[in-house]
Amino acid sequence: MSAGRALGKEIAEYGLRLIYGGGTKGIMGAVASGTLSNGGQVTGIIPEFLIDMEATRHSLGQLNELIVTPDMHARKHAMFERSDAFVALPGGIGTLEEIVEIMTWAQLGRHEKPMVFANINGFWDPMMELLRHMTSEGFLHTAHRVQPLVVDEISGIIPAIMAQAAELAADRSGEDDVISKM
Repeated sequence: MSAGRALGKEIAEYGLRLIYGGGTKGIMGAVASGTLSNGGQVTGIIPEFLIDMEATRHSLGQLNELIVTPDMHARKHAMFERSDAFVALPGGIGTLEEIVEIMTWAQLGRHEKPMVFANINGFWDPMMELLRHMTSEGFLHTAHRVQPLVVDEISGIIPAIMAQAAELAADRSGEDDVISKM
């Protein structure tokens, strides 16, 4: 929870907008709270059926923007379209599914947006080992497209994203790619 609040504070301090799944409970709720309490902007995107399960209607009213979708597919698509980068904090099967989908879209050439595993206390080490194994076995045939950043400290996440975005922009002959939402 403290890592979530710290990431939210960093997002606000860098002047970025948080785009997230809309839950106001758990670690993602802590990120939103940390962003809002430090003057940042937050957009929550949540399917109708999850409102009472992952949030409270009162707390959703504190967000700067709330988008209610009909289902999970529309939620994920809207989050993808609106985000410039993706961060996976320690989490459960839903977190894993969402970051794997983002990596899959990168492998398929659908985006080059920075992807970060916030490896707090080594949480994502088994995932990184699995990706190495998949690559060595030949299952990540375009592994060069699936290279998430692995950052161990919250304070290093946004600088790592900014550095990768700048590198990508330079590779594109100076296109103006600015990270403003994550």
